[in-house]
Amino acid sequence: MTDVITTVSAIGIDLGDRDAYYVCLDEGGVNVEEGRVAMTRVAFERTFGSFEPTRIAIEAGAQSRWVAQLLEEMGHEVIVANPRQVSLISANTSKNDPNDAELLARLARVDPSLLSPLEHRGDAEQRVLLAIRARAQLVKTRTALMHSARGMLKSFGLRLPQAHSEDFVERARQAVPAELLSPLEGLFRIVGEVTKEILKYDELVEEIAGKQYPAVQRLREVPGVGTLTALTFVTTLGDPGRFAKSRDAGAFLGLRPRQRQSGGQNPQLNITKAGDIYLRTLLVQSAHCVLRQHAPDTALKRWGLKLCERGGANAKKRAIVAVARKLAVLLHKLWVSGEAFRPFPAH
Repeated sequence: MTDVITTVSAIGIDLGDRDAYYVCLDEGGVNVEEGRVAMTRVAFERTFGSFEPTRIAIEAGAQSRWVAQLLEEMGHEVIVANPRQVSLISANTSKNDPNDAELLARLARVDPSLLSPLEHRGDAEQRVLLAIRARAQLVKTRTALMHSARGMLKSFGLRLPQAHSEDFVERARQAVPAELLSPLEGLFRIVGEVTKEILKYDELVEEIAGKQYPAVQRLREVPGVGTLTALTFVTTLGDPGRFAKSRDAGAFLGLRPRQRQSGGQNPQLNITKAGDIYLRTLLVQSAHCVLRQHAPDTALKRWGLKLCERGGANAKKRAIVAVARKLAVLLHKLWVSGEAFRPFPAH
């Protein structure tokens, strides 16, 4: 494309791994141009740098962050659509790159709010989350290796003793007979090395929290919430002012029950599981800690235990999710207000 297009009112771009498909609509909603572009900065600058400032819609994904930044630097208005909320795209029976790109363009042209726009995090928060997610991947790898060792030894009638992850290698070596230790030595050595790297990341997390995020100190005063959870919460949300009410934090992280009310029916459904999976997992783990027998006595713990008493096989599971949702709301409220945590707040 060589000529500057001035009639385009909206552009939809369906981002892929190696290339993207774009559709341009004029003010009347007519498709005036479409095509593919390689997923490189040079290709995007060459293709979209020749357009007048235009409203451009893309879906949130692995590469949407750098694409949005680049397009905004060119002067375009970029709308990052939430794919979980735009059912017209996810549930489309004719889903392909051209159709998705055109649908993004049409929604952006008519009403951008239909795309449930998202905001990407800043560079600082993204770098911190990179370290947090690298640590999480190492923990996942270590867990898989430990489970593999336990499973392989069961075929010999051996059951490894329970142990904390940091003590696993030492206790496993003591429990495994000499004739079986040699074949597993390489696995145990890798588990030990991974554990050392995880501990280094733990030190890094503490250092980052102490130097860059003073709010973390206040948030980890909440029982069950450690530095990792507090730092992940702060960096994932990015801006505490993004929610008008703290209760919206729970819904943002997918801890709100789905709703399918129709007429007089209002069935009880599972949570939406929208938002960041890892942060939601950390909050659920924190909720487990809150409800433990020897955990500090707090209003939140008493509330959660009452939910557990309501009976039914899934009562405790529902209570844990409810406590996790309350934790998200509480952490955001403490973050915004700057107040210290009170185990029994006055109403």
